[in-house]
Amino acid sequence: MTGGSAHQDRFVLDNLPPRDQWPTLVFERPELAWSGKLNAAVELLRRAMEAAGPDGPALLSAAGDLTWGEVDALSDRMARVLTDEMGLIPGARVLLHGPNSAWVIAAWFAILKAGGVVVATMPMLRAGELATVIDKARISHALVDAALTEATTGSAPAQVMDGDAFQAAAARQPAGFAAIATAADDPALIAFTSGTTGRPKGCVHFHRDILALTDTFGRHILRLTPADIVVGTPPIAFTFGLGGLVVFPAAAGAATALAERPGFEALAQTIERRRATALFTAPTGYRALLRLAGQHDLSSLRTCVSAGEPLPAATSDAWHEATGVRIIDGIGSTELFHVFISARGEDIRPGATGKPVPGFEARIIDEAGAPLGAGETGRLAVRGPTGCRYLADERQRAYVQDGWNLTGDVYRLDAEGYFWFVARADDMIISAGYNIGAPEVENALMRHPAVCEAAVIGAPDPERGQICKAFVVLNPDTEPSAELKAELQAFVKSVIAPYKYPRAVEFTDALPKTQTGKLQRFRLKETP
Repeated sequence: MTGGSAHQDRFVLDNLPPRDQWPTLVFERPELAWSGKLNAAVELLRRAMEAAGPDGPALLSAAGDLTWGEVDALSDRMARVLTDEMGLIPGARVLLHGPNSAWVIAAWFAILKAGGVVVATMPMLRAGELATVIDKARISHALVDAALTEATTGSAPAQVMDGDAFQAAAARQPAGFAAIATAADDPALIAFTSGTTGRPKGCVHFHRDILALTDTFGRHILRLTPADIVVGTPPIAFTFGLGGLVVFPAAAGAATALAERPGFEALAQTIERRRATALFTAPTGYRALLRLAGQHDLSSLRTCVSAGEPLPAATSDAWHEATGVRIIDGIGSTELFHVFISARGEDIRPGATGKPVPGFEARIIDEAGAPLGAGETGRLAVRGPTGCRYLADERQRAYVQDGWNLTGDVYRLDAEGYFWFVARADDMIISAGYNIGAPEVENALMRHPAVCEAAVIGAPDPERGQICKAFVVLNPDTEPSAELKAELQAFVKSVIAPYKYPRAVEFTDALPKTQTGKLQRFRLKETP
């Protein structure tokens, strides 16, 4: 694999899983036949300027708008700073710690051009969380937003530069940079999982994997054009955000509009002001925007994508009714990089995730690994041009079995070939012998007009083994009461099989989530 590697620092190469633990990779489509030399940053920027021209809008922000030609030139200068001033050698890991911004995105391209391995992290991570990433990935260099430098104190890599100083240094550099001729299978980034189970894992992705994103989901489902303006909430440290706000727009020559501050109010303002056409956010974001729709003009949107957690049919229908746009749902994972099951347009079935994205294969298997047929429920197994490669982690053996990536999700396949999410494998509730998927109960609760959000877990019970326990966030101006609990329980019984109703209901002000908006059920399970 590494005979043609450009990496001088071989830490990532030497800490990949043994080859017999890798998933089977599928490159049957001609557009996925990447081999030899490939630098993903160079290729993406080439595509951007070929599609939109060097003067085509690229990054739109309060700090000023940049064209694709300017992003290319800026990232060249930044690559010079990394190599000439900071001593970066190919293969070294670079921490990229900052909010979604033009300089952070340009730096992402620069690190790849310089042959480095990007380790982007969520801007809200604290010092202890960053220290874990820095140690696990053996970070040697760091680019940190000036407002966040305190978080790296005590665990700082040898070479650290804050974002303001980095941009000033880049401005002093001459134009042009000879990008490192990395191999297609040289590591390009380490993406850390978002911690829904408490202990994040580092997922290694190659330069060719970055192109695989846009040549599968981007090409066949998303279909951006140079006329598109993309907005979204996920940080680019989250692979959903990296694809949606960086990789897909670059490959199509589209523009990305960056909100001036976090929050859904700022997102709605950005959509209205920039006349954004494509939106990436989680179901939580769509529900928040629905509450703001009457205050902001969202009519420019034509493509809306949801991932990160299952999209309830109630949210999909409410958004369609309010905007006329049907949300593209999808399941992806940090391990497989991005979305591998989805649908668009008339092929969307609200409540279903969709079908395998062209380039990927998926099937439902039983506990022994045997394939199951339509109508049966089992474990989701996926393979395609990307797959799981944990950095020095014993959990590789559990995720990859017989060449298939086992995502940890329980799914049902229908007669039309659509995949329907049932639950995370560790979120199945077994109550008095019945199997109950927590998301199904949550979806039923969210159809009640009083409910804003809901999360369901299995709580220990001496008689039934487990019972469904629901944590419910109510809509504003709705008061919790014993009568409302009973009403919600009766409502669920009227919507789905009565044995699935939550026998315990607890009202709460908010649900615990990761920085990417994913529900942390394990924290609810720790609740007394």
